[in-house]
Amino acid sequence: MNLYNILVVEDENDIAIAIEAYLTNQGYKVFIANNGIEGLEILEKETVHLAIVDVMMPRMDGITFVMKLRENNDFPVIMLSAKSEEVDKIMGLNIGADDYVTKPFRPLELLARVNSQLRRYSRFLNMVKEPEINEKIYEVGGLELNIDTKEVKIDEKQVRLTPIEFKILALLIKNPGRVFSAEEIYEKVWNEQAINTDTIMVHVRKIREKIEINPKNPKYLKVVWGVGYKIEKQ
Repeated sequence: MNLYNILVVEDENDIAIAIEAYLTNQGYKVFIANNGIEGLEILEKETVHLAIVDVMMPRMDGITFVMKLRENNDFPVIMLSAKSEEVDKIMGLNIGADDYVTKPFRPLELLARVNSQLRRYSRFLNMVKEPEINEKIYEVGGLELNIDTKEVKIDEKQVRLTPIEFKILALLIKNPGRVFSAEEIYEKVWNEQAINTDTIMVHVRKIREKIEINPKNPKYLKVVWGVGYKIEKQ
């Protein structure tokens, strides 16, 4: 029996009920909201480990909901949309989503994405239990990452990263000066073979926006063109 709670934010009742049935059958506990406002109300009362969020909804759309959700929550978010344009996928990732599923979708595909995201999130929550981690705090200049508390600070000011952003930054800051290709980052963070690494570029841009004074002229997270990414030694 799974111990995870999943929030489904979807205004099409038939789709919401169908998703609930699939997830409940797998042992998940499901909360349903018909729009972003109802979704936020549920977050205030319940513990949620993953959210499945439709983009187009009345009262509060999925984009606005995820932006508000990310102010206080780090759990994975899977976006749903009837649109298949690449720009929508990039937009979803830009606002803090971890995955994207285009309608109509196959139930088994959605379940596979849910299970995969929850496995990654579980590993993130248990990072402090990993025996190979001896040093808990990594510092490069004014950038500080704490494995124990999962906190990131820049010049003593705390910044909030998503679980994926934290894992990418942790990988790089543990190896200052070393260049990692997008494929290496994907495989080490997602623990699976890299097929499409476009998401790495998006996540790196978001990390820069949070830790750099001038993201266009970064001090810490550098691109080595044609090779990959690194944390610059200070």
